[in-house]
Amino acid sequence: MPGDRLTAEHRRRIAEGLAAGMTYAEIARRLGRPRSTVTREIARNGGPHGYRATGAQHATNWRARRRKRAPYAAAPAGVQDRGAPTVREFEEQFVVMMSETGMAPMTARVFAALFVSERGNLTAAELIQHLRVSPATISHAVRWLEQRELVSREREARRVRYIVDVEVWYRAWVASARSMVKWADTTRQGAEIFGIDTPTGDRLQITSQFFELLGHDMTEAAEHWRQALSMQPRR
Repeated sequence: MPGDRLTAEHRRRIAEGLAAGMTYAEIARRLGRPRSTVTREIARNGGPHGYRATGAQHATNWRARRRKRAPYAAAPAGVQDRGAPTVREFEEQFVVMMSETGMAPMTARVFAALFVSERGNLTAAELIQHLRVSPATISHAVRWLEQRELVSREREARRVRYIVDVEVWYRAWVASARSMVKWADTTRQGAEIFGIDTPTGDRLQITSQFFELLGHDMTEAAEHWRQALSMQPRR
């Protein structure tokens, strides 16, 4: 039943689906479960490349025993404990949302851990301890985030601290606006090559105009947001 918890058999079928290259939606239909359930299960247990049925079952049993010993799940490293069982739940919900909108589950887990931490930064060791993954997994996820300017790093003595701040959305938005310019330029060149009086050229010309206008609007929106944010009191 959809309301029941996942069993070891369910997890075995999820692992088989991933190995077969099935999408999360396909696996969910196969199990008769919501897609969000499958996405959350995979995200919290190693991601699509690291998911193992046996490991996921052991982790679930461990979490169940931990809940029996404590009134609520422990807060993530660096996150203020407010005495409610919602901190970890929100972090997992944040991961699911980002995974469903295109970010790799493990990368989403790293970004969520950083974003909800009290100071907005964690060391690699803290991420490894919190997510229970290998250093290589953290390094791979952080590299992807850094390439898209979602995370920066700061060396602190012998360790590196990864940082996410409120302007991450501005940087990500500006990076997206730059990609719109590339689309506009490339499709404009294509329109000139094929000729705007041809079906292909006309299609490329319209595409170029779309991305040019979109990039312009995105840039203006980003600047408007930045100016509005600078006027707000900061804690």
